[in-house]
Parts: sequence; C-alpha cells; structure tokens
Amino acid sequence: MASPSGTSSGSSMLQNSGSEEVLQQIMDQRKRKRMLSNRESARRSRMRKQKHLDDLMAQLGQLKKENNEILSSMNVSTQLYLNFEAENTILRTQMAELSQRLQSLNEIIDFVNSSSTGVFETDDSTQNICDDSFMNPWNSPYMTQPIMASADMFMY
Repeated sequence: MASPSGTSSGSSMLQNSGSEEVLQQIMDQRKRKRMLSNRESARRSRMRKQKHLDDLMAQLGQLKKENNEILSSMNVSTQLYLNFEAENTILRTQMAELSQRLQSLNEIIDFVNSSSTGVFETDDSTQNICDDSFMNPWNSPYMTQPIMASADMFMY
C-alpha cells in the first residue's frame, strides 16, 4: 500500500478517499432506501391491521344484531308457547268437567231406564225421590260428582 514515490501515494490516497466517499454515499443511499421501504412496509402492515380490526368490529355488530333478533324471536315463541299451554290446560279442565257431567247424566238416564217402577208413579217412596231430586237438585242422590268451576268463568 505504500508506494515508493511520495507523489503517487498522495494521489492514490485521494483516489481511495474519493472512492470511499462514493462507497459511503452509496451505502447511505441504500440505507435510506431500506429505511423508507421498511417505513412503507410498516405503514401497510398497520393499515392491514386496522382494516382487519374494522372488519372484525363490523362483524361483531352484525352478530350482535342477529343475536338480538334471535333472542327476540325466542321470546315471542316462548310467549306463544305459554299462551297455548295455558289455553290447553283450560281446555283439558273443561273437558274433564264435561266428561264428569256427561257421566253423571248417563248414570241418571241409566237409573231412570232401569227402574222397574216408573219414576213418575204416585207411590209414596218414589214420589219422595221424585220431589226431592227434581225440586231440590242439591239434595239429589244422583249428584255424586262435585261441581267444578271452569277457568272461562273467571276470564271476565
């Protein structure tokens, strides 16, 4: 690296320092380019993350809306079910009451039809039964079933 002549070494140093400066400028330029590229890449990455976050927030809003609609639909369906169940219970109670009344009436008809002596004959014992049962139905020997109140009596 040392040259035998002093003049050539001076000019060689000037060339070396000039090429080192150019090399340094090229490296600085590459470094600046890389920094700008990294900044741009980081900016794009932040934008992608922000867009993803915005998409997730929109999806969250949509899912909450759908969830509320489903809950609302479930509440309406539950209320309808409860109304039908209450009506069904009332109808079952009425059916049981009417079945009991029908059974009692059938028993009365069977008794009247199976009686060997007529119910309307003037025999004293038969007349007492007739008078008691038809004039005062609460003392009737045929009323063995309890009287039940139906739910529709209390609706008004």
